Amino acid sequence: MALELLGEHGCFGGVQGFYRHDSKEIGLPMRFSVFVPPQAKQGPVPVLFYLAGLTCNEETFMIKGGAQRIAAELGIMLVAPDTSPRGADIPGESDAWDFGVGAGFYLDATQAPWRKHYRMESYVAQELLQLVLKEFPAHAGRVGIFGHSMGGHGALTLALRHRDVYRSVSAFAPIAAPSQCPWGEKAFGNYLGGDQANWRQHDASALMQQLQTPFPQGILIDQGLSDKFLAQQLLPEAFEAACAQAQQPLQLRRHEGYDHGYYFISTFMQDHLRFHHRILSA
Repeated sequence: MALELLGEHGCFGGVQGFYRHDSKEIGLPMRFSVFVPPQAKQGPVPVLFYLAGLTCNEETFMIKGGAQRIAAELGIMLVAPDTSPRGADIPGESDAWDFGVGAGFYLDATQAPWRKHYRMESYVAQELLQLVLKEFPAHAGRVGIFGHSMGGHGALTLALRHRDVYRSVSAFAPIAAPSQCPWGEKAFGNYLGGDQANWRQHDASALMQQLQTPFPQGILIDQGLSDKFLAQQLLPEAFEAACAQAQQPLQLRRHEGYDHGYYFISTFMQDHLRFHHRILSA
């Protein structure tokens, strides 16, 4: 199918749309959402990709994030893909909430049976990007990425692995060292196999250790201190240490009283959009 419009809504002077298309990378139909700000009527605008977390989909951020008002003010296009393939019919893919459907981890699987359809890195960083640049008034030289939890992991790793694509990166409560936490061990072991050298290529903390100041204008991370996943799953201190080693400017803000959900995310959304706007508009 060509690009199919599933729904469209006026929003803060712009347009919020939901779409479906046949993905060559995934080999299945994929859904995504786009907010086009009013400034796009005058020409291409910066575009910011948001990667959602476990169990979410292409609607979650647009409904819960509270981002469109500020994006309309700043003239930023927002794009949110789904979090995994749907309809691959792989045995066991829907058995757990933290693996398989809704949990693609934004990487290209190398292990059977996942490698045929679970190609989220190539989908997000290449196919979806090119589709958005073709079909929407997005500026190819002004692309940023951010995300939450599994999507924060995705934003950090895709930004570090595709530095020619993304000019800015930030995250909310990212899985910052997935090679060292149960979520990551489960996903990487199944998608990538047992060789942990391959895991490190999709681990933001390990990737940062191999680089030198990849994003000189800084990286922004917000983390709630009442987040029940903080100690066992998220490990922001590992990424903080890697950034110090790599001389990478990092603003890691820790917030008392905030948990892992969208009340936390929406509270600090404006800060992230203004952070990206500053870099993408330079």
